[in-house]
Parts: sequence; structure tokens; C-alpha cells
Amino acid sequence: MALFYPLLVAGAGWAQPVRPRVEVVPGPAVLPVTGTYTLAFRLRGAALADYSAFPDLEGFKKAGKTSTTTTRLVQGRRFTELTITQRYAPYGEGDYAIKPFLLTVNGVRVRGGGGTVHVGPAAPGPAAKAAPAGPAPLQGVGALDQLFGKPKPGLYQDVPDHAVLLLEADQRQVFVGQGVRVTLSFYLRPADQAVLAFHDFDDQLPRLLHRLRQPTAWEVPAGEQKVLPDTVRWGPQRMLRFRLAETTYYPLTPQPLVFPSLALTMTKFRLLKKPEPGVDGRLAAYRTYLARGLAVAVRPLPYRRGGPPAAVGHYQLRESISHTEFTAGQVFSYTFGVEGAGNLAALPPPVLAPRAGLAVYGPDVRLETDPGGPGRKLFRYRVVAQRPGVLPLDSLWQLSVFDPVAGTYGVLRSTLRLQIRPAGAAARPTAPPARPVAADPFYPAAIARADAVLQPLDVYRQVRRYATALLAGLLGLAAAGWWQARRRAPGAS
Repeated sequence: MALFYPLLVAGAGWAQPVRPRVEVVPGPAVLPVTGTYTLAFRLRGAALADYSAFPDLEGFKKAGKTSTTTTRLVQGRRFTELTITQRYAPYGEGDYAIKPFLLTVNGVRVRGGGGTVHVGPAAPGPAAKAAPAGPAPLQGVGALDQLFGKPKPGLYQDVPDHAVLLLEADQRQVFVGQGVRVTLSFYLRPADQAVLAFHDFDDQLPRLLHRLRQPTAWEVPAGEQKVLPDTVRWGPQRMLRFRLAETTYYPLTPQPLVFPSLALTMTKFRLLKKPEPGVDGRLAAYRTYLARGLAVAVRPLPYRRGGPPAAVGHYQLRESISHTEFTAGQVFSYTFGVEGAGNLAALPPPVLAPRAGLAVYGPDVRLETDPGGPGRKLFRYRVVAQRPGVLPLDSLWQLSVFDPVAGTYGVLRSTLRLQIRPAGAAARPTAPPARPVAADPFYPAAIARADAVLQPLDVYRQVRRYATALLAGLLGLAAAGWWQARRRAPGAS
């Protein structure tokens, strides 16, 4: 057994995995106009699954990609390196900025760029130095190469677009605690999609969201959204709207909400004046769109004497109870539900007034949000009435609210009055309640709106009788037609 121990150790060392690494390989800082600029990434220790596209560089045209695999054996370990290289051909001489970009390789994001490339004149070759003096006809090979292989920017034209970046608010004046929805949207015509594309959006969006933050407001984002367009009407024109960001702000102080102007850089393609086969008809450039800033005025709440702070919102009470008959010492559940539009996440529980002979436990809080409508917040209590008699719930739970639409204060209180029977008393038949009470706080209203007209119990029997009579009539008509056709047929007896 000892003879094989070194082999097992060596085998274990050979099987140790190599942690994959991804790095960006930058191109040269100086190159001639006849040269090629390159961007590449190198992957070590893993097989290539997928990777994102290389960026478009201003002043350069993509000229193909190459793939190189290198295997090395170091101290008994095998290392494999895969290099994917994107080549770029310059359009002309000058200094070009390589803006920062992100590449995603096998789910790993790496950053590159952030430098300047100087494209100088073409270096003279050995053939040019040894050329004899005198006229030399037919020396236009270099000019033809530049004409067909590397088009100049002057061959492209800038196509006007009608895109605009807008920062919009659904209200320009709100109360403290009232929500205002602010949306950053990019509008463009459907035809503009041929010349516009998002540039480095994953890196630009966090910076835009950071500038939209308000230190004096409670922010509720609309959730993670995919940037997909929807069609809207802008006057007589049909536009595509990309909602880049959408947040609801609830001011905490009377200070106004001030949103600065924002800038979004897009890829704007210039189109070839005279399209030719085999030549890329678009030249990538960049254009920055600006959105004007906006301000939302915040009004303080009207003065009110004493009492607990009021919850701001357009709310309604949705209550429910777990029983219809109550006995002293029996536990029942009561739900105080608030439904409507407002900052439900910050909504406090209702004020509970203490009462002798009554034990209340809770609440258990549940928040339900609906992206397409109002939300609701439920406060569920467990109650034990220790004394018989009438228990009015309106004197126990109350919630002060301020309706910003009407501009008035109000109080949400229960409308239930419970009759508590003594412990051990037999249950007496009682009349049905004036309104249905369910465990769920939203079924009573739906049941109250339901149609109460009685329907006959034999409706299905009547339908079956009518259907049988109709089928018998159709069969009779068919038999009469068949008999008439048989009589009229030639040769019929």
C-alpha cells in the first residue's frame, strides 16, 4: 500500500481545479493609419461558454476577429489560455479616445478601455525606398485599398433623428407624505431605431439613478424592469417610449424635491451616402441627449390640534372578523385592513385604546402590493373578551388619516358592535347579520354587490325539455324531406 501512496498524492495534485481568470488585453497606444488596432480578452482555466460583443470605437471599423488557444505544462499542471481578439481598422489619422467598456465572459464582467490611441501617417515600406526615379504610372494600389477597404468618414452622412430624453413627474405639487412618481424616459420615432442604439447602458443607468436620489424623501422603486418600448401618442406622431427608471418619492419634510438635468449617451450611426456591396453601410459615433431638470413643490400638512400623526393617503377601511357568535373567554381574530394609494410600507398600526376586561394580542402585519392598482396593509389581532355585554370595536381601533386629494383629515374606525354572551350560555338562534362578515376583508363588499335575485331550481330541466323538442322537430323535418325526395325521384313506385 505504501508503494502507491506517492502516486495517489500526485494524482490528487493533478486533479486540483484551476480557478478561471478573465482579463482584458488592451491594444497599442500608437499605430500607423495602415495598421490595425486590437482589443482582446484572455480566458484561463475554463472553457468558453459565451461572451458579449466588443464595443464600437469611434474612428475605427471592425475588421474581424481571431481566436488563439495556448496550452502550457508547468510543474505537472496543464494550463489552457483562450484569447479572442477583435481587430479595428482606423478611418484616418488623429487621436481617438477609447472610452471605458464592459465585457461579460462566462458571466464574469471585466472592465477595459479608458485610454487614447494615436493614429499616425503610414510608414514608408522597403519597396518605396528602392523605387527608381522618374514617372511611375499605375501606382494607385494604396489609394484603391483605402477607398474600398477603409472608407473615410466623409463618405457617411448624419441622418437627423427625433429622439428626446425626458424627466417627468405625475404631479408638480404634493403634500408631505404624498407620493409623486418620477419617470426617466427616452422617446424616439420607430424609424429612428435604424440609427440609434443604447451604449454602455448597464454602466450609465446606476449613475443616473444615483443623481435622482432625494435625501428628504422615502423612495419606492417600481421594481426591476426590462427596458422594453411601449407605443404612445405625442401629438399627431406615434412614438416609442423606453422607461429607463421609475421611482415614487414620499417627501418627509416640506423641502422641495429638486431633480438635476441628466445626460444619456447613445450610439448614433452615420449612414453611407452611396451604399456599395461589401461595405459596411453604418459608421458608429456617439450623441448625448439631455433631459431638463425639474422641481416638485412640497406643502406642509394643514394644522391640526393634538392627536397622533395622521397617515397621508387615500385610504379605506376593510375589516373582518373570524366569528359571528362570541362567548366570554373565547379567542377570536379581528383584522383591521387599510386599502388605497399611499406609502403603505410606512403606515403605522391603528391606535388601540385600552379597555378593562379585554385582552388584545398582536398585530400580525401583512403588506400586499399591486403594481396595477392600490395596495393594502392588514393588521390582524387576537382578542379575548373576559366579560359579557356589548363590545363596540369603534372605540378600540382608530387610525387618523389625511386625504391629500380632498385636503381633509379623517379617522378610520370600525363599525362592528359585538354581543358577548356569558361563558357556558347556550347559543340562541339569531337573525343573520346586516352585512356578511368573512375571514377575508375583501369578500364582504363583493358579496354585497352580488345579484340577489332568486333563480328557479328546475332551470336545467326546462332547458333539457326545450332542447329535446327542438331536436324532435328537426328530425321530423328531415324525415319529411327525405320522403318527398324519394317520391319525386325517377322510377319511384
